Amino acid sequence: MAVSVAIRVGPKFVLAACMALAACSQSIGIAPPAKDVAGSTEIQAAFTSFPDMPLPTKVDLDMERTMIVGSGDAWFGRLAINTSFGANEMFDFYQEHLPGYGWQEVTSLRSATSVLTYTRQNRVATIQIQERTIRGSEVTVTVSPRGLPKAPPQAGSAVPAPIQPVQRIR
Repeated sequence: MAVSVAIRVGPKFVLAACMALAACSQSIGIAPPAKDVAGSTEIQAAFTSFPDMPLPTKVDLDMERTMIVGSGDAWFGRLAINTSFGANEMFDFYQEHLPGYGWQEVTSLRSATSVLTYTRQNRVATIQIQERTIRGSEVTVTVSPRGLPKAPPQAGSAVPAPIQPVQRIR
């Protein structure tokens, strides 16, 4: 003889349980997956809160490591992103899409920890990409204000003496 037990759960309990689970989450999905007209591209730009920075879909923002100041085209800070895409895919994504947002490449290095550096107006963006242990990659996008160029010393001003090699005393 089988015994059937029914548990009656009220809507307030379900709502409270959902809120408790949501509070435990450490990352926020940035954009839902989208497909282009041909359906061949899975990495697409997401326009969320960073209209001047391409962000791929299917990524999670690591809120513990992210710090943003400002908004729109004037934000700066650090975006810490976890994605299921590999490091090479992310490197290619940023090299392909950043120029379309007005960023100009300064330098790039593809390695175990890849680094891309771009400038746009009065800001500098440095993107570090590294493979995650299990699957995907970690991307850190750091955007900061560009420093002002230093003026050359004026004629007659004090110029520091050149550094002399250290002499050994015997």
